[in-house]
Amino acid sequence: MSTAPVGLPDDIAPSSPSPTDALWVERTGTRTYRGFSARGASIDIGPASEGAVFTPGELLKIALAACAGMSSDVTFARRLGDDYRVTIHVDGTKDLTEDRYPTLSERFDVDLSSLDDAARERLLTVAERAIAKTCTVGNTLKAGASVDLSFGEAEAPGSEES
Repeated sequence: MSTAPVGLPDDIAPSSPSPTDALWVERTGTRTYRGFSARGASIDIGPASEGAVFTPGELLKIALAACAGMSSDVTFARRLGDDYRVTIHVDGTKDLTEDRYPTLSERFDVDLSSLDDAARERLLTVAERAIAKTCTVGNTLKAGASVDLSFGEAEAPGSEES
């Protein structure tokens, strides 16, 4: 009996629904921020000149690579074992005039030497299909997303209502 949703082969794991937990950033200094999730995760963000922080562009690329990895994880683990190792490299050169990344490239480094050619091709085909179906970050980047921007008024420090 199949456990995959209609339209997904059994070897493509459905992704869990994205949490609706709040995400936000708080300013920590000049052009530096700390990002938070309501689940308690945090990450430091800033320009490369600040050292051990991620730039927003790096976070975008890492999100893409991690999403592809998570989307194909079950597929690779079923064929290679739960302890398989993979490194996913992602890069893209920023177009400085348009202030965007026109192309992002991902490369999976994974040991497939235990598979014959036919099994290797099948695995890579299913992994690509899993990523195409369930990688929300990749699908959002490929389709484009509208971004709604608004500004609200924060209370001044020390001004609490009685």
